[in-house]
Parts: sequence; structure tokens; C-alpha cells
Amino acid sequence: MINFTLRNLRVFFKDKTAVFFSLLAVFVIIGLYVLFLGDVWSASFADVKNARFMDSWIMAGILAVTSFTTTMGAFGIMIEDRAKKITKDLVVSPIKTTSLVGGYILSSVIIGIVMSLVTLVLAEVYIIIGGGELMGITTLIKVLGLILLATFTNSAIVLFMVSFFDSLNAFSTASTVVGTLIGFLTGIYLPIGQLPNAIQWLIKLFPVSHAASLFRQVMMQASLSVGFKDFPVEYVDGFKEFMGVTFSFNEYLVTPIISIVILVVTGLVFYGLSVIKLSTKRN
Repeated sequence: MINFTLRNLRVFFKDKTAVFFSLLAVFVIIGLYVLFLGDVWSASFADVKNARFMDSWIMAGILAVTSFTTTMGAFGIMIEDRAKKITKDLVVSPIKTTSLVGGYILSSVIIGIVMSLVTLVLAEVYIIIGGGELMGITTLIKVLGLILLATFTNSAIVLFMVSFFDSLNAFSTASTVVGTLIGFLTGIYLPIGQLPNAIQWLIKLFPVSHAASLFRQVMMQASLSVGFKDFPVEYVDGFKEFMGVTFSFNEYLVTPIISIVILVVTGLVFYGLSVIKLSTKRN
């Protein structure tokens, strides 16, 4: 399985186009924020000290979706192997089917983590250039833990999605659609508070949004404590909910522990469904 995982990693990183398109949604979000949204939000909160906390807000959202789009690009190797009938050769080889599936999963998880770490470095550089501060060691450890958790959940969801595809054209179309929608489904393009109630509920039910919420709570904690130091607690709580830093269902506040449980359970359920689906699929 290890050798097959290494093979998948070489195939992915050798294809620079695949790497680029797996990060396309990230580039689009960053581009929109740098060119338009950043100054708009900074001006909207001009009365708040350190209004550049919105840099951390957008970068937290980007970290939540990076492992989703990059693992989807990584699982493209599995689709390509099917399309080229490579999997038929692999099945009749001494390699066990479980090792093949495990190799696809492990390589995709590794790719998701690596690309998320690259995104984290770029995010920190952007935040520092914008006048922000380098995150502390405690915050960094929490962010790294969230990257692992988000990659686990996202890779499970993506694996279940791609298990339905056998052609590269269908997979490419799905990747484009997902890359377009992911920013909306995680409340990155627009704060959740500006959306209709039905869409807000959809976002809150989308597991990746809970990863975005957790990233925001960790990465924005220091800047929010400074920027909203003199504001009433009610105002701060309302701001957090409006921006998707925290979620609530009616009057029930979703705690970080609940969001973590949602991500873990989602990952386990979708991995289980994926195993069942892949075990019934004939190559």
C-alpha cells in the first residue's frame, strides 16, 4: 500500500495542471478578496480597532476548503486509472484490493494536508503583509489539528462523491461545479448573516462549514479580543454569528465540541458509505 501511495503522490505532483486546478477555488477566493472584498469589509468595520481581522476570517475559510478541493483533485488519479483501465491490471496483480483503495485514500489525505500547509504559510504571509501578527504557537497547534480533522472529513466526503464517477469528463464537470459552489456553501463569498434563512440552514448543515467555523474561532480569537474590546458582549456575539464564526440553530449555540463531533461522525459515515459503494463497483 505504501508503494502504491507513493506512486499516486508522484503522479499527482508531476501533473502541474492538476495541482493548479485543485487549488483553483482557493485562488479565486483569494483574488476576489484581495481585489474587492478586503477593502469593502475593512471599510465596513472602520470603527473597530484592527479592522484587518477580516484577513484572518477569509484565510480561515480558505483553509477549510483547501483540503476539499485538493483531495478531489487527488482522487482524480483513481478516476483516471479507471478510465484508462489501469485498475483492471492492478486488480489482477498481487496487490490486494484493500491496499489499492487504501493507497488512493492515504495519498489523497497526504495531498490534502500538504496543500493545506502550503495554504497556511501563504495565508500567514498575507496576514502579516496586511499588518496582522504571526499566530502564536498555541494557535498554530490548534490550526494544525483542525487541518488534520478537516482533511479527514473532506477526503471522506470527496471519496464518496467520486465513487460514482467512471469518466474523466464527468469528474471534471463535478470538480468545476464543486469548486464554484464551495465558497458559497462555507459562507466565504458572503457572510452567512446576509443570506436568506433557508440558505443559512443549508450552510449550517454542510459539514465543511463547521470546519470553517472552527478555523475562524481559532484564527480570529486574538484580533477579535483586541478589536471588540470596548464593545458589548451582545454585539460581539451577534457579529460572530453574522460572519459565521459561530453557528446557532434557533437559540441553540453550536459549541466547538459539537462541531468537532459533527466532522468526526461525518468522516466516519462517508468513509463507511464509500467502502460499501466501492466494494460493489466492478472495475
